[in-house]
Amino acid sequence: MSIELITHEKGEVMIVDVSGRLTLGEGTSALRKRMRELVEGGSRQIVLNMTDVTYMDSSGLGELVAAYTTVTTTGGELKLSNLARRVHELLFITKLCTVFESFEDEASAIASFSVAKPTELQAQI
Repeated sequence: MSIELITHEKGEVMIVDVSGRLTLGEGTSALRKRMRELVEGGSRQIVLNMTDVTYMDSSGLGELVAAYTTVTTTGGELKLSNLARRVHELLFITKLCTVFESFEDEASAIASFSVAKPTELQAQI
């Protein structure tokens, strides 16, 4: 099974439902293309809903890092939701869990965008 990416919007947040195998080839190139399209279209708050990711290899991990870089270099934020146990373990083993904000569900990920960061709070004082 190849990868399927379905994009929908909730408020200002773009959600990408990722399904299938995030592996070298079609999976990683499709994700790369979609992330570039979203950023070029002005999206700055993006959640990757990983509920239906059945498998991810090191290329898939690399593509998640590339997606994170693409979004953050334009001033945006990328968050992950609904990680399968295996994907969560991969992020933990590779220490990428310190890079990505991940959430148990889509609603929590979306709500996290409206929470002011400590530096933003200090700037307002």
